[in-house]
Amino acid sequence: MEQLKHECGVAMIRLLKPLSYYEHKYGTWRYGLNKLYLMMEKQHNRGQEGAGVACVNMDAEPGEEYMFREKAEGKDAITEIFKRIDGSFAGQLYMGHLRYSTTGKKGLQYVHPFLRRNNWRAKNLCLCGNFNMTNIDEVFEFLTAQGQSPRIYGDSYITLELMGHRLDREVERLYAQARSEGLEGTAITRYIDDNVEMANVLTTTMPHFDGGYVMCGLTGSGEMFAVRDPWGIRPAFWYQDDEVVVLASERPVIQTTFDLKAEDIRELKPGQSLIVRKSGESCLEQILEAKRMSACSFERIYFSRGSDRDIYLERKRLGEQLTPAIMKAIGGDVANTVFSYIPNTAEVAFYGMTDGIRKLNHDVRIEKVVWKDIKLRTFISDGSERNDLAAHVYDITYGSLVPYEDNLVIIDDSIVRGTTLKESIFKILDRLHPKKIVMVSSSPQIRYPDYYGIDMSRLEELCAFRAAIALIKEKGMQQLMADVYRRCKTAPMADNHVRAIYEPFTVEEINEKIVQMLCPEGMQAPIELVFQSIEGLHEACPNHPGDWYFTGRYPTPGGIRMVNMAFVNYVEQILKMQL
Repeated sequence: MEQLKHECGVAMIRLLKPLSYYEHKYGTWRYGLNKLYLMMEKQHNRGQEGAGVACVNMDAEPGEEYMFREKAEGKDAITEIFKRIDGSFAGQLYMGHLRYSTTGKKGLQYVHPFLRRNNWRAKNLCLCGNFNMTNIDEVFEFLTAQGQSPRIYGDSYITLELMGHRLDREVERLYAQARSEGLEGTAITRYIDDNVEMANVLTTTMPHFDGGYVMCGLTGSGEMFAVRDPWGIRPAFWYQDDEVVVLASERPVIQTTFDLKAEDIRELKPGQSLIVRKSGESCLEQILEAKRMSACSFERIYFSRGSDRDIYLERKRLGEQLTPAIMKAIGGDVANTVFSYIPNTAEVAFYGMTDGIRKLNHDVRIEKVVWKDIKLRTFISDGSERNDLAAHVYDITYGSLVPYEDNLVIIDDSIVRGTTLKESIFKILDRLHPKKIVMVSSSPQIRYPDYYGIDMSRLEELCAFRAAIALIKEKGMQQLMADVYRRCKTAPMADNHVRAIYEPFTVEEINEKIVQMLCPEGMQAPIELVFQSIEGLHEACPNHPGDWYFTGRYPTPGGIRMVNMAFVNYVEQILKMQL
């Protein structure tokens, strides 16, 4: 219900035949562009703040443009871009990106792809990615210590400059090699263009970064590549036949665009790179040693499209596994309980939840209780009016349950900040006069921020954290906060010290405190929260063990450092306000 900006989307296509082949077979030179458009639209869920595309034409003559880029802002950016593109955008390599800002930085200059120009074709580099780097300060210092001066301080630009620097060195290596073999003039250029080893560039670039990423790129000489982080945090899938090599953030995107079976598509492995050379030859290179597998579980719960075969089944299992806890919450009174969900991403978990109830030989009463309306508040500037309209983002189906007799069980995929629950959901559900509201989350309590590409970086935004702090204050345990602050300040890389904040309390105690905090004034119906267990999460999503949102077990040193510093910032902000 509380939309998280997250996980950018990437799409790449390498045409393996001459453009005339596609025009003859498919009736248009735009075959590659049309497929790119479909892949981007099918991933629109991954980014609605901006989009960009890039193209390389390997047939261009000297003096002709051979590397093209178009970018636009807004939710209609894809349509705007493809309306602009004309015959000049013909090429063999295409790359697309959909952006959600996780840094708060706005403007066309922050929309991918990013382009580094040079008169040598092989030194031109275009990058886009689904990533967030946790150690950009260190990388910036590394670059400046070498004498470089990046124009913009941001992980996208700094990544471009570092990789561009390593690409320059690769070209210079080949230049020296060509000269040693007696080549001169344009023969040297052809030698360089035909022999660039992107694996050399990637193995000297990517070890500098800590974070979750799928980094994609094109060079002016016709190299295409994508590399996945060594923890497998961010996803990437690819496919190849005799006509194309394609890569995307989600598997069903490739399935739908090219009419394939799930088994036809391969997942890029942690630390692995897919490289397609100028010749069209492709290979997989292990760029970084694979670390402990930490594929993001939130991809399965919320972010990725539910049309993926495996994700669909996993979300159903997440819902079904909550059956015992739900039965306990309603006292087994299924006959007087209505089951529903918060639209729209929780719908599949809802199917699993109701299947679980039916397996206990109960008839299940299903209603669409909640409807999501358009975002009415975007054009309102006054704070009080915004709050009033926020309460009407959702609406209810009147008469969908028997007042004062029926329980209402309603499931969502996650409860993050709790703002929408307090300002809208609980208020409107109370108008139906349920005997009890059981609010179900198909994910566990979100206790920790993410630092790998999602816009929840502050601890105090999370309702579970606020509940734990409230319990600490109620029980006079302020010394615990002081101890955690000291450990975070003095040893930020040693361990996630913030986990100690939750240790004195059970899940049920934190649930009860969350209810107290989020219950609107004047609410009549009692509320109970039911969260997925950590064990249930891993049982439902066994191949995606990345659970740092819930457990605080960050896979990278940068994640550990950042959560500890987030607690330091939280405490110091409180102290500043008290002065």
